Amino acid sequence: MAMTHPALLFLVLACAAAATASRGFYLAAATTTAARGFYLPAVAPADFRKNDLLTVEVTQLSSVKTQVPYSYYSLPFCRPDTIVNSAGSLGELLRGDRIESSPYVFEMMEPKLCQVACRIVLSQQGAKDFKEKIDDEYRVNMILDNVPMVIPVRRLDKEEPPFYLQGMHVGAKEWLVGRKDYSYFIHNHLSFLVKYNRDAHTGLTRIVGFEVKPFSVEHELDGDLKGNMTRLETCNPHSGRLVMNSDRPQEIEANKEIIFTYDVNFEESDIKRASRWDTHLKTPDEHWFNIGNSLMTVLFLSVMVALIMLRTLNRDISMYNQLENQEEAQDQEESGWKLLHGDVFRPPVNADLLCVYVGTGVQIFGTLLVTLLIAILGLLSPSNGGGFMTAMLLPWVFMGLFAGYSTARLYKMLGGSEWKKVSIMTALVVPGAVFLILFTLNILLWVEKSSGAVPFTTMFALVFLWLGVSLPLTFIGSFLGFNKPVIDNPVRTNKIPRPIPEQPWYMNPAVSVLIGGILPFGAVFMELFYILTAIWIHQFYYAFGIAFLVFIILIVTCAEISIVLCYFQLCNEDHRWWWRSYLTSGSSALYMFMYTTFYFFTKLQITKATPGMLYFGYMFILSYAFFVLTGTIGFYACLWFTRLIYSSVKID
Repeated sequence: MAMTHPALLFLVLACAAAATASRGFYLAAATTTAARGFYLPAVAPADFRKNDLLTVEVTQLSSVKTQVPYSYYSLPFCRPDTIVNSAGSLGELLRGDRIESSPYVFEMMEPKLCQVACRIVLSQQGAKDFKEKIDDEYRVNMILDNVPMVIPVRRLDKEEPPFYLQGMHVGAKEWLVGRKDYSYFIHNHLSFLVKYNRDAHTGLTRIVGFEVKPFSVEHELDGDLKGNMTRLETCNPHSGRLVMNSDRPQEIEANKEIIFTYDVNFEESDIKRASRWDTHLKTPDEHWFNIGNSLMTVLFLSVMVALIMLRTLNRDISMYNQLENQEEAQDQEESGWKLLHGDVFRPPVNADLLCVYVGTGVQIFGTLLVTLLIAILGLLSPSNGGGFMTAMLLPWVFMGLFAGYSTARLYKMLGGSEWKKVSIMTALVVPGAVFLILFTLNILLWVEKSSGAVPFTTMFALVFLWLGVSLPLTFIGSFLGFNKPVIDNPVRTNKIPRPIPEQPWYMNPAVSVLIGGILPFGAVFMELFYILTAIWIHQFYYAFGIAFLVFIILIVTCAEISIVLCYFQLCNEDHRWWWRSYLTSGSSALYMFMYTTFYFFTKLQITKATPGMLYFGYMFILSYAFFVLTGTIGFYACLWFTRLIYSSVKID
């Protein structure tokens, strides 16, 4: 049989390039999917009556410029008499959310104007801290009944609904004439607007929106400070003086007094509580268009590759099985994949390590599948910020059972006997590397005194889940898998390996592996942009239906490209397909890391060393997990394909 022509290889590559080019590197502001219908909230719906107390909670100070979160009270803001910490989930602690009480307390449907929250005198350090946070563009984040505080921004077209910015800036800076440096101003007057929906039958209300307009005002006292009875000359509803602008902003200077004030108004809305997140979770039309384009391209490629492969394989198998003349058989079998029947299932070098990575890939695959199914069923509420991380962590722990099982089954098929060793390696190698990186990054956050640093107790809980739950489950899975009957190969393996002929340039391992990673990356890179935007530009991501669709596309593309290149390799009489099949689709992680680097320099404003290290550390973990996942998908696709074709021919 003559060597397979490389035209099919270049056809696949061309289609992958066309898929990437057709979508383009679309770089635009990304939002997320609209959550239509009812989804389960993080807590039971809260009903309020007139004059019920509403307590605003503060979460963190965040910045897209530094990516290092801080506690709200790391700055000398107004404090309540007692700061109450809300019990956060494991996911919220890992995200760096620290939910605490604030001095802003309202009464339902009772507007208040010019309320004095507190009066402080800035110390030298306090003024310096405020200026540093303003330089780094930090935003204050608050929540009311699990609804995030947002700033409405009107569009140029008045008929269009406004879009919303999450949180408000700590302050602003401006270069004034006659000054040698910037002047810094703090937002010390907050005008809150609480939107509520009233039940016509019960008269009860539910909060559906929480907006703010910040101002910087240099207040002047009208008399003495008398708590809630304090009067201000610059903000007095009795005399008709309200804060409408920042003509006299409050400058930040050491030893200078600052008076913090706020207004609160209430507005009835037609928005139902189940739909109150729709304004935050809206999918742009471009998102759906790009996903549809990607899906159609992959479907076309799948049909094309399937037709070509089936036609070629049917011809190969029919020819092998119908040859009757021995001399003709010798002439026909001078080359071809059938000649490798005695070597194709020969165990590879470092077979135990391959089994470990495949088992870990099964664990990651199961974790993603379960998490996405939970999300698309509506069991994760956007009001529970750490819900997704919690929902992802727990399945990963219990998927250790499947990781150990798949590792042991493959290890026994390859003739291994030390199943206990590979079991422990499965539980420690990849998770251990990820833990070391996370621990190092956590030390950086501790040094920065960031609220994003995972507390010691939480770190201990993670180690317990890993070593106390996941590792034993992995061991149990390995025990069960190794005691199952061995998976028999369809052909016998010769004792002496067949020499491998010289390979064409396009089947060089480095070339074929790099080619193989293009298609899987091209299938997911557009969604990767939206995910990176949600993570690093602090936008909401709730497009789990789209994410699940992209996940299916990724599985198909990894399987297709691995099978095609594996077939080329076997046709060129190279039986060393085990590791090559894993690396072929796994190399897409290299393109992912390159794209995250491109994203860092083109979309982010990070200039400091610590945030840069955090970014590349987290992106390396993401790319590493993507490598293990895609490599495992490609490996299992090639294993199935190889067993299928060699069980379909008659071997003498």
